[in-house]
Amino acid sequence: MTKRSTSFFVLIIIAILLVMFLIVGQTLSVFNYELAVSLGLQESFEEVGGVGVAFAKGFGFGDTVIYLPLLIGGIWGMLRKKKWGRYAMFGSLAISVYWPLVHLYAITVGQNDLNLSQEKMLSFWVILSLIIVYGLWGMRWVYKDGKKQ
Repeated sequence: MTKRSTSFFVLIIIAILLVMFLIVGQTLSVFNYELAVSLGLQESFEEVGGVGVAFAKGFGFGDTVIYLPLLIGGIWGMLRKKKWGRYAMFGSLAISVYWPLVHLYAITVGQNDLNLSQEKMLSFWVILSLIIVYGLWGMRWVYKDGKKQ
């Protein structure tokens, strides 16, 4: 039995936090968007307009049916040292790079059409950039170092 590295536990702990974030922020928005807005987990119609709300709901739905199952499967499989767990985790990490990159680009090119405060824009850049770094680091770790675990 091989000993698991600190990096393994960092990968899994952050993945678990992402699961909680996705369930509360994304899945909730599929069923009750206004509640997600009131909790500060989604942007209001006044901030992003009707198309922005539609895309937020679309991402919430996609995250609920694809991203969450992959991420949960990745966590479970990695904890059980299953090969399929590495594949699921790698897929979820790729999504963890893709969606924040899309959002950062969209809020940059659409900043004149959005009604977002400077503080919110800054928080997007910080949080979403950290998620991108986590996804890239995690993909590298799963591909290279994760094979040894």
